Amino acid sequence: MTDTPAFDDIAQVAALAEAIRAEVAKGVVGQAETVDHLLIALMARGHVLLEGPPGTAKTFLAQCFAATLGLGFGRIQFTPDLMPGDILGSNLFNFQTSQFTLTRGPIFCDLLLADEINRTPPKTQAALLEAMQERRVTLDGAAHALPAHFTVVATQNPIESQGVYPLPEAQLDRFLFKLLVDYPSVEEERSIVARYGENRGAPSPADLGIVPVVSAAQLEAATRAVASVRLAESVVDYIVRLVRATRESADLASGASPRAAVLLAGAARARAALDGRDYVVPDDVKALSSAVLRHRLLLSPAAEIEGKQVEVLVGQLVEQTEAPR
Repeated sequence: MTDTPAFDDIAQVAALAEAIRAEVAKGVVGQAETVDHLLIALMARGHVLLEGPPGTAKTFLAQCFAATLGLGFGRIQFTPDLMPGDILGSNLFNFQTSQFTLTRGPIFCDLLLADEINRTPPKTQAALLEAMQERRVTLDGAAHALPAHFTVVATQNPIESQGVYPLPEAQLDRFLFKLLVDYPSVEEERSIVARYGENRGAPSPADLGIVPVVSAAQLEAATRAVASVRLAESVVDYIVRLVRATRESADLASGASPRAAVLLAGAARARAALDGRDYVVPDDVKALSSAVLRHRLLLSPAAEIEGKQVEVLVGQLVEQTEAPR
């Protein structure tokens, strides 16, 4: 564990992010943009959904990222027979004391890996709704607080895959980012095979020497510093106009919610801090728009028939929405 004291300086936020990147790179080849988005989500206290085909190291990336943080880590393998109680826990009767005792589920942690989240039915997926929005769990009428930095990093296979369920819209809206994890480049795949092709089984982050490089106190100080990043009124107006444009597009049956605007603003602050700036610029908003909006928008029937894509429409809306100078 690093001995660096807690801080509240923007330049130190960028330095801390670089230390996390270097530590994750001990295990993960490539995926630099995905790691950067995970860092932004961490600093903005947002949740992340990783989508990609099997075998593209989504779970391994989440494990390596969690290993760099001095936080409590939990993992749930989502399966068709998983029940809400398997996630949240339950009150069990203790015959020795004649009282009910809370048995906490794996959700009671700082960073939760929800692995293959779309392989369980919507009823079980909905068990995460309150936790993701309010960072608390209600069991038998009693509310139980989750840690202040409670973060969900979920993985899922593309919806076209067999044996998966679509995530409810209310749950999708609670994810700050949906990140698309693609196959590696030729050079990256060669490095992966050279590094892990000895058939010794899947290594753990500890096997690779990945250790925590940030404490809970440092993370708290970093998130406070991110919250202090200046967001000019002109940039606020830009974010609002961009999000509202998704609701006015004839190609979209459903646009982004006000929550999307709030989360986009927070993520833009975090991106600025990771770049060593104490102010947000329009390019921060533009760079994050696709990751924030892609899972919140639904194509209209006409747009689906014409073969239009959400990614392209988001890019067009960004270009058409005038940014402040």
